[in-house]
Amino acid sequence: MTDTAAFPLGVTLPGDDFSQCGTGECRVTLLPTLYRLNESISTATDLAGPLGLVLEVMQRDLKMDRGTVTLLDRRTGRISIHDSFGLTEEEENRGIYSLGEGITGKVVESGTPIIVPRLHEDPDFLDRTGAHSGERGQKTAYLCVPIRLGGRVLGTIGGERRYLSRRLLKQDAEFLAAIALMIAPAVELHLIASVERLALEQENRALKHALKEKFHPQSIIGNSKAMMADVYELIEKVAKTRVTVLILGESGVGKELVASAIHYGSDRAEKPFIKFNCAAIPENLAESQLFGHEKGAFTGAMAQHKGHFEQAHGGTIFLDEVGELSSTVQAKLLRVLQDRSIERIGGRGPIRIDVRIIAATNRDLAQMVAEGTFREDLFYRLNVLPMTVPPLRQRGSDVILLADHFVASKSRAYGKDVKRISTPALNMLMSYHWPGNVRELENVIERAVILSDDDVIHAWNLPPSLQAPTADSAGRSVGLDEKLGSIECELIVDALKASNGNVAAAAEALGLTRRVLGIRLQRHGIDFHDFRTARRHPEASAG
Repeated sequence: MTDTAAFPLGVTLPGDDFSQCGTGECRVTLLPTLYRLNESISTATDLAGPLGLVLEVMQRDLKMDRGTVTLLDRRTGRISIHDSFGLTEEEENRGIYSLGEGITGKVVESGTPIIVPRLHEDPDFLDRTGAHSGERGQKTAYLCVPIRLGGRVLGTIGGERRYLSRRLLKQDAEFLAAIALMIAPAVELHLIASVERLALEQENRALKHALKEKFHPQSIIGNSKAMMADVYELIEKVAKTRVTVLILGESGVGKELVASAIHYGSDRAEKPFIKFNCAAIPENLAESQLFGHEKGAFTGAMAQHKGHFEQAHGGTIFLDEVGELSSTVQAKLLRVLQDRSIERIGGRGPIRIDVRIIAATNRDLAQMVAEGTFREDLFYRLNVLPMTVPPLRQRGSDVILLADHFVASKSRAYGKDVKRISTPALNMLMSYHWPGNVRELENVIERAVILSDDDVIHAWNLPPSLQAPTADSAGRSVGLDEKLGSIECELIVDALKASNGNVAAAAEALGLTRRVLGIRLQRHGIDFHDFRTARRHPEASAG
């Protein structure tokens, strides 16, 4: 049983004064130590110095065999050993407790000291560290006092040794309690700083992991031959290198997404990924944004500014619409590619940088070189490994995959329950030429989700630009019978999709008998088994 009643702290026993040295170990000599500890706490910049001194005093002056300082993580309720002596690193790592668990957990939970005259006989002794294996029967006492600040318990100080005098045991407990009061403010500051730092580190790791998953090549939607051969394979190959990449393609095809996939698939994934749109910044600001400037370099330069290249040191910079750069900035970019150094505006010398450059454009840079609007030497430096992202009209079935994905994501965003796209609407999406590519498709689906009144996107939910006259593949006008047959087929397909291939349910929805529906399935060559597996919406970013 824990014997706290026998040695209550703060109650004076006869001959209990520190000046009484009949015990053979005089504690009055420790008073200067309190002053030294207070001085250490007031000048320390972290907790290591004060705690080191506390443990040194416990081991050297109090002649304790083992000592620990534990700290409480309030977010998890976990109490762990922060520093110790007399324990191996492995034993220290095992010293983890919950509130109310063991002697340490009870001290933290109650906020009161516990003195155990016979540690190995106490039922609350867990030996969580494993340091006491084979020591059963020893007459070791254990002292554990809370580190408190106001009404909050921050951790504990604990120590153990053999005591021949209960007076000395009580004196040492009071001495540890005094030390705990002194170091409490420093412990509080340490916990605040540690919790904030840990939270930021965890958030940073989570964000990086999310970005890496989002921009991994496998998460770019599309299984068309154009994407598999021309994009995915190249991403996997170039991501492992440091070569400069030039991404070509029409506006809206997903060049930025490809650049992100290259970065997050490389060994620079944990380093910065800086994006810069060369067409979005005025010419007079682009140089400062990219290369930085010194204080006073020009009017309004009130402080030193590190440009995007310096910010991306160790990582990757993505220069979108690189064909829009002015001749001045083109010249400085060429120097970066040649010398791997930059010079701030108003700077006095070059600054070495380690940055991978990925550029992108929807313009014909070779034609611009011929016209004299883009530097030829810069073009060849950027064009080391060109990669062309195909337009959406060349990606065939990717239109349906992307449309399904956007239906799912926009439905969540607007709190709707749109589950699918009707067959007529799918035919319209497939026959459209998509001059705005994936970006235009996303906007079209977003509009359709907003306008949808049920769980289906219908042809009339699509914009007028997609409402083309009905014709067959040869351009021949379709007659009335063919139009009616096509509409009947589409209605049957929609009903089978909605019922997951259940013929009886589809017949009921269409107002037909199962026999009549079976005849019409044969007429149109529709196999209801094809609709037994519900379409799944890919949970990934568009390519």
